Amino acid sequence: MQKSILIIFFVLFIHNTSLSDVELVFFYETGCPECRHVDSFLSNRIAPNYPVDIIKYEIHHSDNAGLMLQLAEIYQSERIREKGTPAVFIGDEAFQGISRVVQRGIEQAVRTALHQHAVSPLSKIPESKEKNQTSQKLTLPAVISAAAVDAVNPCACAVLVLLLGTILLSAKHERNKILGAGFAFTAACFISYFMMGLGLFHAVQIAGIEQYIYIFVSVLAIVIGMWNIKDYFWHRRWFSIEVPKSWQPTVKRITSNITSVPGAFFSGLAVSILLLPCTSGPYVVIIGMLSKTATRIQAVLYLLLYNFIFVLPFLVITVVVGLGFTTTAKVETWRQKKSAVLHLLTGILMLGLGLVMIGMVLLGFI
Repeated sequence: MQKSILIIFFVLFIHNTSLSDVELVFFYETGCPECRHVDSFLSNRIAPNYPVDIIKYEIHHSDNAGLMLQLAEIYQSERIREKGTPAVFIGDEAFQGISRVVQRGIEQAVRTALHQHAVSPLSKIPESKEKNQTSQKLTLPAVISAAAVDAVNPCACAVLVLLLGTILLSAKHERNKILGAGFAFTAACFISYFMMGLGLFHAVQIAGIEQYIYIFVSVLAIVIGMWNIKDYFWHRRWFSIEVPKSWQPTVKRITSNITSVPGAFFSGLAVSILLLPCTSGPYVVIIGMLSKTATRIQAVLYLLLYNFIFVLPFLVITVVVGLGFTTTAKVETWRQKKSAVLHLLTGILMLGLGLVMIGMVLLGFI
């Protein structure tokens, strides 16, 4: 009797140890009814009955959508590539949908994976972590460089100089009024550009098109770079990457009657929209890059850094003019003299950034 009991325990021990924990990878989308149904099936049927680690990925977070498509490619699942979530990967099998056939298939695949000691689906992408680290190394230098060339954009500086010139004449050299107006204008530009950038970043992630946006902005960076280089050699010939001449009277009209700090702030909000044609290029490229390589918290920090660098010249101009170290006329003369050189520097940097981004896509790092 004791011998029989020992044999039974031994058989059960061998049976249990032959079933090792395996990983099931589940991709879902917040608000998706089918995803909730699959999640319920995994939680109520699979998790209580099988020693399986269920790893969940919301496809709108970070680069999870790209990870799902990578696995779909490896598993050769055309259905997941076409329809997306809900998607389940276990052992050597991939499933999409909520039908009973799919549920039975998932359960059978779990049993097979347990008995075969199947590796995690994520281990089939051995270089994914290294690739992500490589893409992250590009992000911070790219943000700083793009913000730096955007900061010395001739359009934005011209509008600020025009505003300060108006304030200077009306304030009769009242230092506090000049400084207040300049800082208010700067704050308005910072807030409006940061909010626009954050909104665009979230829109791209919610749509789940980070990969396509990344490729698009890579090409856009190359186009902006070549366009700026063209403006260095043939300024204002054909199309120029500056505020259209037809819009310039509107900008002057907005700033010409501003004589107060609140007025300067609201003019900054209005002018930010009018400046988009000549200042949004590098910004859009960086937002597209962040949507693919950064988490939401990282994106917020990067956008704050970008916009601080972007408005830094505004602060410098405000201080040197407000404290009487120079005049708006001298600043404007310097801006016009250096305009072509600034276009060239912007062009070289954006062209280089675009080529690096395209190269990373082709090499599989993005």
